[in-house]
Parts: sequence; structure tokens; C-alpha cells
Amino acid sequence: QVHLEESGGGSVQPGGSLRVTCTVSGYTDSRYCMGWFRQAPGKEREGVASLWTVYGLKYYSESVKGRFTISQDNDNTTLDLQMSNLKPEDTAMYYCAAGEHCISTQIAGAPRAGDFRDWGQGTRVTVSS
Repeated sequence: QVHLEESGGGSVQPGGSLRVTCTVSGYTDSRYCMGWFRQAPGKEREGVASLWTVYGLKYYSESVKGRFTISQDNDNTTLDLQMSNLKPEDTAMYYCAAGEHCISTQIAGAPRAGDFRDWGQGTRVTVSS
């Protein structure tokens, strides 16, 4: 069973940077689809970024493209989301997710929750002056 644990959230001023990390355990299949989602209070969950590990393909939502970068270490044990030029609308709980493939994501060109089976508990990111 895959276990995902997020860390690195916190508060930052607009225009600042922050990195959140997901520690991954419980699987050794390098074909996995890994992703970050977020949910702001009163809003629906939104896909932020995803990585289809076996192909090295990365997908981003339009709202974060050019500002956020998803990456994974060589051992597939951590998944990072580097966020820069943060805006107040980036304030949300950020969740790490894992699945067996990124097919729906690939078709859509952006992260799709249907590809993901396992989820972390989340880490909070607040962007405020």
C-alpha cells in the first residue's frame, strides 16, 4: 500500500517562493503517476501538477504553468512541488497523490483526479501580505 506524507507548507508573502515535499513509501513501481492537487476553502479540488514517472511527462494546470515545477528524486521516494511568484489565490491545502497511470491526465493535458488512487493528508500553504 502506498503511503504519502506531505511537508513544507507554511506562510509566504505574495511574490515569494515555497517548496512542498511528498515522501513516498510502499511501492517500487516506477510506472506510477504522481501529482499535486489543492483545495481552497469553499472551492473544489484542483489539479496542480502531475508527473508520469516512466515517461518523464509533466503536466500543469493553466493557473500555475510557468510558476510551479514538479520533480521527483532518482529513487522515487520524494516528490517536490517548487512554487514561485506565489499569489494569494494559491492559498490552499496541498495534497500529494499517486496512481498507476496518467492516462486521463495525458488526454486532458492537465492533472485529473481520476488517475489517482492514493492520497496524502495535505499541507497548508498560505499566501498573504
